[in-house]
Amino acid sequence: MRRRLEARFGPVALESPSYLFNFSDYYREEMGRDLIKFFWAFQRPFPRGELAQAKLFTNALEEELGEYREGGLRRVVNLDPGYLTPAQLVLATTKDYSHRIYLGGGIHAEVTLIYHRGAFRPLDWTYPDYRTPLVLEFMEEVRRELLLKRGRGDG
Repeated sequence: MRRRLEARFGPVALESPSYLFNFSDYYREEMGRDLIKFFWAFQRPFPRGELAQAKLFTNALEEELGEYREGGLRRVVNLDPGYLTPAQLVLATTKDYSHRIYLGGGIHAEVTLIYHRGAFRPLDWTYPDYRTPLVLEFMEEVRRELLLKRGRGDG
Protein backbone atom coordinates (compact mmCIF):
# COMPACT_ATOMS: atom_id res chain seq x y z
CA MET A 1 0.00 0.00 0.00
CA ARG A 2 2.75 2.47 0.91
CA ARG A 3 4.49 1.84 -2.42
CA ARG A 4 1.27 2.58 -4.30
CA LEU A 5 0.67 5.79 -2.36
CA GLU A 6 4.26 6.93 -2.81
CA ALA A 7 4.05 6.19 -6.54
CA ARG A 8 1.08 8.57 -6.71
CA PHE A 9 1.99 11.23 -4.12
CA GLY A 10 5.77 11.00 -3.76
CA PRO A 11 7.93 9.80 -0.87
CA VAL A 12 6.67 9.88 2.70
CA ALA A 13 8.42 12.65 4.63
CA LEU A 14 6.86 12.18 8.07
CA GLU A 15 4.94 9.39 9.79
CA SER A 16 2.94 9.93 12.95
CA PRO A 17 3.04 7.53 15.86
CA SER A 18 0.31 4.92 15.48
CA TYR A 19 -2.57 4.82 17.93
CA LEU A 20 -5.54 2.66 18.77
CA PHE A 21 -8.63 4.04 17.06
CA ASN A 22 -11.21 3.60 19.79
CA PHE A 23 -13.11 6.84 19.27
CA SER A 24 -16.06 5.32 17.42
CA ASP A 25 -17.71 2.03 16.56
CA TYR A 26 -18.40 3.27 13.02
CA TYR A 27 -15.96 0.84 11.36
CA ARG A 28 -16.38 -2.12 13.75
CA GLU A 29 -18.80 -4.20 11.66
CA GLU A 30 -16.78 -3.76 8.48
CA MET A 31 -13.20 -3.73 9.76
CA GLY A 32 -13.33 -5.24 13.23
CA ARG A 33 -12.01 -4.04 16.58
CA ASP A 34 -8.66 -2.68 17.70
CA LEU A 35 -8.05 -0.61 14.58
CA ILE A 36 -4.69 1.12 14.36
CA LYS A 37 -4.43 4.58 12.84
CA PHE A 38 -1.54 6.77 11.75
CA PHE A 39 -0.77 9.56 9.30
CA TRP A 40 1.71 9.98 6.49
CA ALA A 41 2.81 13.37 5.23
CA PHE A 42 4.37 13.31 1.78
CA GLN A 43 7.40 15.35 0.66
CA ARG A 44 5.91 16.75 -2.53
CA PRO A 45 3.57 19.72 -2.28
CA PHE A 46 0.02 18.57 -2.91
CA PRO A 47 -1.98 20.41 -5.59
CA ARG A 48 -5.12 21.35 -3.66
CA GLY A 49 -7.25 21.24 -6.81
CA GLU A 50 -6.57 17.50 -7.02
CA LEU A 51 -8.15 16.54 -3.70
CA ALA A 52 -11.18 14.86 -5.28
CA GLN A 53 -8.96 12.84 -7.63
CA ALA A 54 -6.77 11.80 -4.68
CA LYS A 55 -9.84 10.53 -2.80
CA LEU A 56 -11.07 8.62 -5.84
CA PHE A 57 -7.62 7.02 -6.12
CA THR A 58 -7.56 6.03 -2.44
CA ASN A 59 -11.13 4.69 -2.66
CA ALA A 60 -10.04 2.47 -5.56
CA LEU A 61 -7.01 1.31 -3.56
CA GLU A 62 -9.21 0.49 -0.55
CA GLU A 63 -11.41 -1.61 -2.82
CA GLU A 64 -8.44 -3.34 -4.44
CA LEU A 65 -6.94 -4.27 -1.05
CA GLY A 66 -10.28 -5.28 0.45
CA GLU A 67 -12.43 -8.27 -0.29
CA TYR A 68 -16.07 -8.77 -1.13
CA ARG A 69 -17.97 -11.03 1.22
CA GLU A 70 -21.44 -11.17 2.70
CA GLY A 71 -22.71 -8.91 -0.08
CA GLY A 72 -20.32 -6.02 0.42
CA LEU A 73 -16.78 -4.75 0.44
CA ARG A 74 -14.82 -5.46 3.61
CA ARG A 75 -12.00 -2.95 3.70
CA VAL A 76 -8.71 -3.72 5.38
CA VAL A 77 -7.59 -0.08 5.17
CA ASN A 78 -9.39 3.24 5.33
CA LEU A 79 -7.47 5.96 3.48
CA ASP A 80 -8.50 9.57 3.95
CA PRO A 81 -6.39 11.96 1.88
CA GLY A 82 -6.18 15.60 2.70
CA TYR A 83 -3.84 18.52 2.60
CA LEU A 84 -2.32 20.80 5.17
CA THR A 85 -1.54 24.47 4.64
CA PRO A 86 -0.18 26.93 7.18
CA ALA A 87 -3.83 27.87 7.86
CA GLN A 88 -5.79 24.60 7.83
CA LEU A 89 -6.10 20.85 7.49
CA VAL A 90 -8.60 19.82 4.82
CA LEU A 91 -9.81 16.23 4.43
CA ALA A 92 -11.63 14.53 1.57
CA THR A 93 -14.70 12.41 2.24
CA THR A 94 -17.58 10.76 0.43
CA LYS A 95 -20.00 11.74 3.20
CA ASP A 96 -22.09 14.86 2.64
CA TYR A 97 -22.89 17.08 5.62
CA SER A 98 -23.89 20.73 5.98
CA HIS A 99 -20.33 21.94 6.60
CA ARG A 100 -18.76 20.11 3.65
CA ILE A 101 -18.16 21.45 0.15
CA TYR A 102 -18.92 19.28 -2.86
CA LEU A 103 -15.92 18.91 -5.17
CA GLY A 104 -17.41 16.55 -7.77
CA GLY A 105 -17.35 12.83 -8.41
CA GLY A 106 -19.11 12.13 -5.10
CA ILE A 107 -16.28 13.75 -3.10
CA HIS A 108 -16.57 16.51 -0.50
CA ALA A 109 -13.97 18.61 1.31
CA GLU A 110 -14.00 19.44 5.01
CA VAL A 111 -11.88 21.93 6.90
CA THR A 112 -11.05 19.75 9.90
CA LEU A 113 -8.54 21.93 11.77
CA ILE A 114 -7.72 25.62 11.55
CA TYR A 115 -4.49 27.28 12.63
CA HIS A 116 -5.39 30.11 14.99
CA ARG A 117 -3.36 31.95 17.63
CA GLY A 118 -0.30 29.77 17.24
CA ALA A 119 -1.89 26.31 17.19
CA PHE A 120 -4.20 24.03 15.27
CA ARG A 121 -7.73 24.19 16.65
CA PRO A 122 -10.60 21.74 16.18
CA LEU A 123 -14.00 22.84 14.95
CA ASP A 124 -17.44 21.70 16.11
CA TRP A 125 -17.40 18.81 13.62
CA THR A 126 -13.77 17.77 14.00
CA TYR A 127 -13.49 14.02 14.61
CA PRO A 128 -12.52 13.13 18.21
CA ASP A 129 -9.12 11.65 17.37
CA TYR A 130 -8.12 14.84 15.51
CA ARG A 131 -8.59 16.67 18.83
CA THR A 132 -5.97 14.57 20.65
CA PRO A 133 -2.52 15.91 21.53
CA LEU A 134 -0.89 13.17 19.42
CA VAL A 135 -2.67 14.25 16.22
CA LEU A 136 -2.46 17.99 16.91
CA GLU A 137 1.28 17.73 17.63
CA PHE A 138 1.87 15.75 14.45
CA MET A 139 -0.02 18.32 12.37
CA GLU A 140 2.08 21.05 14.00
CA GLU A 141 5.21 19.14 13.01
CA VAL A 142 3.99 18.82 9.42
CA ARG A 143 3.19 22.56 9.38
CA ARG A 144 6.69 23.43 10.65
CA GLU A 145 8.26 21.27 7.93
CA LEU A 146 6.04 22.89 5.31
CA LEU A 147 7.08 26.38 6.43
CA LEU A 148 10.77 25.35 6.48
CA LYS A 149 10.48 24.01 2.92
CA ARG A 150 8.79 27.21 1.78
CA GLY A 151 11.51 29.26 3.45
CA ARG A 152 14.13 27.28 1.53
CA GLY A 153 12.15 27.63 -1.68
CA ASP A 154 11.43 23.88 -1.82
CA GLY A 155 7.68 24.11 -1.93
